[in-house]
Amino acid sequence: MAAACARRLALLRALRSWVRPGAGGSGPACCRCPLGAKRYLLTDSIVKLKEFQHKKVAIACNLPGTKESYLRDLEEKVTQNKLILREELRTLLHLCESQDDVELAKSVIHRYHAENRNITLGEYKFGPLFMRLCYELDLEESAVELIQDQHLRGFFSDCTSFNILMDMLFIKGKYKSALEVLIEMKNQDVKFSKDTYVLAFAICYKLNQVAKAISIFSQIMKPESIICTNLNVILFLLILFIQIMIHVQSNMLTPLIEILKDATEGSLSRFVKRHEFSEEVLAKVREKVKDVPTLLARFDELYGKLHINGQVTTYTLDALLCHTPRDRKSHTVLLNKRTVSRRTLQPLSQSLWAE
Repeated sequence: MAAACARRLALLRALRSWVRPGAGGSGPACCRCPLGAKRYLLTDSIVKLKEFQHKKVAIACNLPGTKESYLRDLEEKVTQNKLILREELRTLLHLCESQDDVELAKSVIHRYHAENRNITLGEYKFGPLFMRLCYELDLEESAVELIQDQHLRGFFSDCTSFNILMDMLFIKGKYKSALEVLIEMKNQDVKFSKDTYVLAFAICYKLNQVAKAISIFSQIMKPESIICTNLNVILFLLILFIQIMIHVQSNMLTPLIEILKDATEGSLSRFVKRHEFSEEVLAKVREKVKDVPTLLARFDELYGKLHINGQVTTYTLDALLCHTPRDRKSHTVLLNKRTVSRRTLQPLSQSLWAE
């Protein structure tokens, strides 16, 4: 037992040295990104892979008995249709280390959900936990199989599960599967988050799904859209660039010029004061309109205005797709946020600030 724990602690130290541990280990790296960076659109604070792996080590070290006996006992409970407890399933998902382990976990999940499908209020969400496991083990096909399983409707009731899976598929370049997951998410009436919209738009761009992408864009850019108010500048640029590229690929030239015109007039979105355009994207636009004199003249005029206004950026679309998003939570902000106790109105101690 001590030897096994020591091995897992060594593994934990190795995990800490990875920039993006387990992020689609066999997936294709983006060839244009430095140091073989992966294409992904979710922050670590959403995927939480490091936290999941640290928890795996802790649970394995504190497990009474061996992993093998624990799995064997659960397999017997499934065979005999016995009740699966919440803690048993949670422990199992943290013990899985292979595809065979995950196959057992799938059987246990089916048994657990059959007993608890009507219990939702305050219930622990296992969906993100299972997706992190599949993320770590490169088992995206198992994840897709389960999330589309009609017998498990309600088990993956949160947007995080779907977002992590789409991110995993995006990394692997499996854009059609990612689109199927997006459609499944809509069919299951799971509410879309900001991250869902960004993933959806990137997937549609990769598949050249013009109609779907434009529909998504129109939903996001509605003035009353809460998603629109929460888009940061980098994500807005990404979506805008993708929309332009879709118009370019589809020879939708007149609407394309209108997008640029709206940008110079600041009427694309009231939430972003100044829109910037990629030089690479603008070059592709010019290449498309060069044989249409009237559109070329309008483009050159708008291009000049964008340059004069400082609205042309060197960011490429690939650079944005490979952009590492910042975590939403900043420890510095938290430290500066409150230094006085709400209850006593006395200054908080330095140790409490650090926590």
